[in-house]
Amino acid sequence: MLKILLLIGSGSFIGGVSRFLASRYIQNHFISAFPYGTFVVNVLGCFLIGLIYGLSEKGDVINAEWRMFLTVGFCGGFTTFSTFANENISLLRDGDFFLFALYTSLSVFLGLMAVYFGNLVIKIF
Repeated sequence: MLKILLLIGSGSFIGGVSRFLASRYIQNHFISAFPYGTFVVNVLGCFLIGLIYGLSEKGDVINAEWRMFLTVGFCGGFTTFSTFANENISLLRDGDFFLFALYTSLSVFLGLMAVYFGNLVIKIF
């Protein structure tokens, strides 16, 4: 159990640092009220988790420990629902109702599609 917790913790650390750096980089290149950084990171994380679960369904490609490290750890640290929710509240407070609706709907729809396509990519190859 301790080994699994350390794997998840180290994956979360790497994912969280990666999220911070990627989100900051993206947001600095798209100056806008729309939270592009979190949006891109969350959709990319969904695609990655689709790839990872697709690989784990293929058999012996990824063992259970690596799956926990990559999904619960890395992807869990890389994506962020709390920041997504906070950015939506900020958009509402600022009266940006269109951006709020766009961000929320695109995040949910594209997140689901990204998981699906990540899994599909693995099944095709």
